[in-house]
Amino acid sequence: MWRKASAVALLALAVGYFYCGSPDVETVLQYISLPSLQMSLQNPSQSSLEQVISTAWEGLISLPTRQWAKVAVGVNACVDVVVSGVGLLQALAVDPGTGLDHEVLLSKEDLKEAFIHYMGRGAAAERFFSDQEVFQRIARAAAEYPGAKLYVGGNAALISQKLATYPNLTVLLCGPVGPKLHELLDEQIVVPPESLQEMDEYHLIMEYKAGEQWGSTQAPQANRFIFSHDVSNGGMSSLEMFVASLEEFQPDLVVLSGLHMMEGQGKELWEERLKEAVSVISDIRKDIPVHLELASMIDRDFMNSIMQEVMPIVSSIGLNEQELLFLSQAGEGPHAELAAWKGIPEVAQVTDILLWILEEHGRSDPSSEADLTRIHFHTLAYHILATVDGYWGNQEAAVMAGARVASSQACGLQAVDVSKVELKAPLQFYSSHHEPQEQLTFDPAAPVTVWHRGNVTFRFTPVLVCRQPLRTVGLGDAISAVGLVYSEFNNNNQTF
Repeated sequence: MWRKASAVALLALAVGYFYCGSPDVETVLQYISLPSLQMSLQNPSQSSLEQVISTAWEGLISLPTRQWAKVAVGVNACVDVVVSGVGLLQALAVDPGTGLDHEVLLSKEDLKEAFIHYMGRGAAAERFFSDQEVFQRIARAAAEYPGAKLYVGGNAALISQKLATYPNLTVLLCGPVGPKLHELLDEQIVVPPESLQEMDEYHLIMEYKAGEQWGSTQAPQANRFIFSHDVSNGGMSSLEMFVASLEEFQPDLVVLSGLHMMEGQGKELWEERLKEAVSVISDIRKDIPVHLELASMIDRDFMNSIMQEVMPIVSSIGLNEQELLFLSQAGEGPHAELAAWKGIPEVAQVTDILLWILEEHGRSDPSSEADLTRIHFHTLAYHILATVDGYWGNQEAAVMAGARVASSQACGLQAVDVSKVELKAPLQFYSSHHEPQEQLTFDPAAPVTVWHRGNVTFRFTPVLVCRQPLRTVGLGDAISAVGLVYSEFNNNNQTF
């Protein structure tokens, strides 16, 4: 009886706040515990919302009729040294202080300030460390730190590793592959001889846990800060060789990553290299879809150049909430006035930016010459797949499969364990911040909410967030890879 009474009280409080205080329903729903509210109205013996969603995923996720046989992936690859961020800085005899972002890291002090800046926000970031000698000293300290682990690193290599878990897929990986990385890669991955090099490129991954504190800084959620002195990946030195290898390999799908690595090389270099990259990507056969995986960037000119020059010549992109907002800021798009997201990104704002990208740089207009027709957006609490109608099939399964792997992999498991996850996504939200806007309600038993704006379809599903994540590195790459495995591309532009 008390459950119903408390639920009614919570509902009354929420409704009162909505009508008397704020017209923003989504904000209200994020600040009251709707999962708890709904559960309190249920019989205690009924399944939790997390269980309902997980069970529905298992029943609904299925591979497409036409599956990829060969996927070519390039071009950034390295060995990740994963270590406690706070522990490493303490081992380097660095004292805590205030945070400050740096586009390029010049010293241990810059590293400390940038790490604190992002740790305090619970946000992921990646930076180039310009001093090779200092970087090598830090790398040695990281490798010797107790509990440090070596993993496959680099977006392309991580995507290849995830794709290689599907036995019917042949995966080609092009990038700088040294002996340690080659040893760590799945045997199913084909590495061209031209990609092999004598020494590995190392990236340092400084992880922190939710609630972890250093000095006056406390992390609101688990995440990581990545830095490297990586010249091979920084110049995308494998790009031409990667595209040249496609003629012999004959892939059904091309996955491209590593553009963000050029940012730390300086404007003169990246401007010239980006022009060359655009020329090389344009040489890929038009009937082969190209997916571009984005990563953390800070230079607005660089991001704007990618948006203007690269996005129109790829078919699909994958990105997270920081990259999405930075895209809008760089291109003066919707909600560009936001300095950062406050908590869970609002679905309506995310949708506005996704639509803007497809309208400005994609093929939402049938007369457009752009190729971009698909965006897979992921954030901690939910995913949205936005597609131009007629080009992609099986997208409900794709967005669910991406969310499912985020839930399981963060917990270090092969499948979702509902006792170790929680629902943080809003259960009601608007389709847009602007008119016409539609109020949408999420149904856990049918865990994809679908809506349309013009000829663009949006598909939303929550992530069952791991309460105690074991490893955050590579989640975005796994999400995009699995989403692509469950996607079907239509060359003939027939509606699915």
